Amino acid sequence: MAEVTKDIVLAALSRVRGPDLEGDIVSRNMVSDVFIADGKVYFSITVPAERAKELEPLRVAAEKTVTAIEGVRGALVTLTADRKAGAAPARPTQPTAPHDHAGHGHSHAPQARSPGQPAPPQRAQKAGVPGVGAIIAVASGKGGVGKSTTAVNLALAMMANGLKVGLLDADIYGPSVPRLLKISGRPQQIENRIIVPMENYGLKAMSMGFLVDEEAAMIWRGPMVQSAILQMLREVAWGELDVLVVDMPPGTGDAQLTLAQQVPLAGAVIVSTPQDLALIDARKGIAMFRKVEVPLLGIIENMSYFLAPDTGTRYDIFGHGGAQAEAARIGVPFLGEVPLTMDIRERSDAGTPVVVSDPNGASAQIYRDIARRVAQELTGMKPRPAPSIVFD
Repeated sequence: MAEVTKDIVLAALSRVRGPDLEGDIVSRNMVSDVFIADGKVYFSITVPAERAKELEPLRVAAEKTVTAIEGVRGALVTLTADRKAGAAPARPTQPTAPHDHAGHGHSHAPQARSPGQPAPPQRAQKAGVPGVGAIIAVASGKGGVGKSTTAVNLALAMMANGLKVGLLDADIYGPSVPRLLKISGRPQQIENRIIVPMENYGLKAMSMGFLVDEEAAMIWRGPMVQSAILQMLREVAWGELDVLVVDMPPGTGDAQLTLAQQVPLAGAVIVSTPQDLALIDARKGIAMFRKVEVPLLGIIENMSYFLAPDTGTRYDIFGHGGAQAEAARIGVPFLGEVPLTMDIRERSDAGTPVVVSDPNGASAQIYRDIARRVAQELTGMKPRPAPSIVFD
């Protein structure tokens, strides 16, 4: 069987006519970079924002054309809608907080205006995910601070506290949720291109790591990153969830802006280690979420201190209290300290997160306490009876 290449895909797509039957989508530079892995082809088609809905048949035609190529096992094709040059972007809607937080900057009282002053323009409503009560982002300003481990244990802790929870791994370039949850295989696809999420420990999860090999190099540009994240968010059968936890990639790039600007995030949780260098990067993430009007649910200080496994002696390897001091300085909740322990590291590497593999241990209790504080910051969150989680 011949190897499927980018040139073969583009040659096939050059037979797909452009909008209004003018030219083809390749010659009109409508096709993004093409990525191929495991016989599956991924790309997006750039169309005018105001015509995105009516051009869905164009996406279908491109998808059918590519899947007909010999050796192609499947295709993920999405439309990327670019606004016209010079057009003002729609301002995001800020979710309503459950109650006022003194000093947290979450006041939602209506602003008085003078008689005769025109009403402020209506903000565009961001489309949510059917059945999902609240979407929260777990983010960090830089890599290596244990954000994904925190996101996985936070999601499991919220579930252990009685909530229905799902987990979306939005780190397109370095997905780690499959390994952290010990999930392998490929998700099933049902009608209307809807994907059934993978599951372990009772937690529904979706990740690009389920769709491509672990060692595949993901070389995607902005439009494809945006399309892939939105498809994993909105074209997955999440079912009824109280909370969807999104494990964000580090930094403040396309993935973060896509979710912040196009998804009604209930809030963001920032993960940082105590030292000054990590906090500098964390501040960038905090500034980004504030700029796009996403409420900050709080800051977690990860690797806060080290407990020697043989003596129990505590060592502040990276300093201590930096994240807590930063939370106090900017007026957001401090959610808690997670120690650097061999237990958390070993269980995470083995795909057996500490919250489910040692639910009565000290580390699991820390995550459950943090999860409880996060839930308290969310709108209308009503805990359900705790589910029974069985660890195999």
